[in-house]
Amino acid sequence: MRVEQIAVFLENKSGRLAEITRILAENEINIRALSVADTADFGILRLIVDKVDAAKESLQAGGFTVGKTDVIAVEVPDRTGGLASVLDTANDAQLNVEYMYAFVNKSGENAVLIFRFDRMDQAISVLQEKGFVLLSGEEICAL
Repeated sequence: MRVEQIAVFLENKSGRLAEITRILAENEINIRALSVADTADFGILRLIVDKVDAAKESLQAGGFTVGKTDVIAVEVPDRTGGLASVLDTANDAQLNVEYMYAFVNKSGENAVLIFRFDRMDQAISVLQEKGFVLLSGEEICAL
């Protein structure tokens, strides 16, 4: 089960992140998860939002370079070892994690781990076979 994510390339300068969140807010787009990675010159903002196409269009209209990629959302209990269990399974299957980030809806319940693997279809199969719960984009937005 794949989840659509948008990736926004932005200059590493003051106010750019605020501008993105303002554009999304003005278009009534809800951010459910995000990750920011940066270098000295630019950053990549990865977002899971409730209206993927509208987010992409509104940010492009605002002058941002935006792409869509698929990721996998894995729900695990929010306790010690939750992430390790997924990573051990990926390692056993020789899957490479290109990047990941996480969020917790309510502490002590479940965490959602967002992954981009080098072999997405195999990752989905392996994780499902091992009994992990994979969430859809709609399920993430409903949390």
